[in-house]
Amino acid sequence: MQPSEPKEIKKLNTLLEINRLLSGTFNLKHSLHRILEILEQRHSMFRSTVMLMNKHSELQIEASNGIAAEGLRAHYRLGEGITGRVAESGKPIVVPQVSREPMLLNRAAQRKGLKEELTYICVPVITGRKTVGALGVDLHFKKDRDYEPLVKFLRLVGCMIGQGVRFESLVEAETQRLMEENIHLREELRERYDFSNMVGSSGGMRQVYEQIAQVAGSNTTVLIRGESGTGKELIAHALHYNSPRAKKPFVKVSCAALPETLIESELFGYEKGAFTGAQARKPGRLEMAEGGTLFLDEVGDLNLATQVKLLRVIQTREFERLGSTQTIKINLRLIAATNKDLEKAIAEGSFREDLYYRLNVFAIFVPPLRERKPDVMALADYFLEKYNKEHGKNIKRISTPAIDMLMSYHWPGNVRELENTMERAVLICEGNVIYGHHLPPTLQTAEASGTAVHVTLADAVASYEKDLLQDALKMTRGNRSKAARQLSTTERILNYKVGKYAIDCRRFRK
Repeated sequence: MQPSEPKEIKKLNTLLEINRLLSGTFNLKHSLHRILEILEQRHSMFRSTVMLMNKHSELQIEASNGIAAEGLRAHYRLGEGITGRVAESGKPIVVPQVSREPMLLNRAAQRKGLKEELTYICVPVITGRKTVGALGVDLHFKKDRDYEPLVKFLRLVGCMIGQGVRFESLVEAETQRLMEENIHLREELRERYDFSNMVGSSGGMRQVYEQIAQVAGSNTTVLIRGESGTGKELIAHALHYNSPRAKKPFVKVSCAALPETLIESELFGYEKGAFTGAQARKPGRLEMAEGGTLFLDEVGDLNLATQVKLLRVIQTREFERLGSTQTIKINLRLIAATNKDLEKAIAEGSFREDLYYRLNVFAIFVPPLRERKPDVMALADYFLEKYNKEHGKNIKRISTPAIDMLMSYHWPGNVRELENTMERAVLICEGNVIYGHHLPPTLQTAEASGTAVHVTLADAVASYEKDLLQDALKMTRGNRSKAARQLSTTERILNYKVGKYAIDCRRFRK
């Protein structure tokens, strides 16, 4: 075995350890300190610094080993001293005997007046093709030392440090981007769920807006009641994003969607081994909502066992994960929603009366769409614009017959059904006007519109023709001559059709 091999193996082991340190941590400063310690322990480089470029294009100490406190404030401009020249040129400099080198400024370490002669080696810290700093080390002077392999080794260390610097800058840039994106998204959500932007101006909805404004800024528990599809979740979002907790999490739990066997583990979380399949600790939704808002959707579907535990959480603001005895305290706001008749459920014994009173501190009743007829067209126009953008369409309006059908329908599915109706109409409409035949068959049945259930071809053609006539008359404000020209027919034929379908032209002159 050659005498040089142990030194080479030592260098390789050092490089492997440096690689491990730089790739296994997000704390660059700590890793650099450890690297300098390793250089001292294994290679007798008893005093060392890593200097990096700051925003003023000056070199300052990022990590050091063996440097006195007063030396840590040292900094160099590009081209200044040995360190500045290395950073400027990107080339290493070896000072075999520091006592004979006037360019050595000794700002970080005082070497003058020492009895022992020292050697100083400085190599660039490079990221890609750019020099971002310098690595400097002190060694005991040896007259016949071969500097070439030592400089190659330190240049490798400098390049590896450069990669660590580059990785940290990428992480910082990504972290900053994510923070800015998070702030932007939260602002978007706040604007989206600002109750002033909610659609609807009917009396029932104005009362809802007033209630949201009254309770949003408090920590009061809110119970939102209303039929399925009326927008209870939208109101829960509005309460959260208009509250002091807006920058904290909004966590939803769908009590109806989760099986009884899973609802407790989802709410409270569990410890490893709490039950079969619990292979690791999992925080529950209560923990995830810390500082923010927990929204219990369809709370009326909770089983009685979970109701008892939830009641305790509301009363004490503390709970335990499944399989744990450690009590966890929480700070959150609770908003619940249900489409069930809770008073009836209490009478039947399926919902606890004490939990009902804990939840029903401030109740908001959301009226069904059939009681908000003035809002139907405002919502329809809103969804038309929304799905125009989403599907790349350019539909400009809804025809009068289609409006009549939307207004006469009883909307058992409420706003959700209206939204689905408008999305379907946008998808199948090839022109820039939505007509009655673009609406779902459910709006054209006898129950909804008074028409016959079994429609013949002649009836279907007549219905479409009547739609076109009414739409043309609306566009021309009841002017039959203009309407005839728009439909490329004669006024005589148009008058015949108007009489045939008993269309009242006066309604379009307003």
